[in-house]
Amino acid sequence: MTITTTLDGLATGTWKIDAAHSTLGFQVRHMMVSKVRGKFDEFDATLTVGDTLESTSVEAEVTMASINTGVGDRDNHLRTNDFFEVETHPTMSFKSTKVTETELTGDLTVKGITKPVTFDVEFGGVDPEGTRAGFEATLDISRKEFGVDIEMPMQGGGVVVGDKVKITLDLEFLKA
Repeated sequence: MTITTTLDGLATGTWKIDAAHSTLGFQVRHMMVSKVRGKFDEFDATLTVGDTLESTSVEAEVTMASINTGVGDRDNHLRTNDFFEVETHPTMSFKSTKVTETELTGDLTVKGITKPVTFDVEFGGVDPEGTRAGFEATLDISRKEFGVDIEMPMQGGGVVVGDKVKITLDLEFLKA
């Protein structure tokens, strides 16, 4: 017999990310007037669904060199010591500490700096066979709090790259 959580149809057990149907995106203010959007092309995540939400957990790892903003020169700059230092810090990771129906709290590690964060989460449901589950999650962070603290002031005031980064996850998991 399969025990489910309060998230309708989400069976207990291990669920692995379906990277082909998932996106880990971000956006940050550029030149004080617009936003640059990007994503990470390589990431892995495991959702372990327990008998209750309290015993459910999520772990994820992102390959930082896989950053993709659609502009090669910008992506190469983001990989340098000015931003992510991917040679020293090749991955970003997340490990949950609490799961509710609407929030995912845990420890986010970027550039060796770990801070507690809370994603707002929306459960998209489970397919009719019970083998695929979808989630959307968002989080705003300060890049400076995670050591991505490059200062690029503009001549007339303001900065080239904003501090607030919005992280947006569209995730599809497969029952293992």
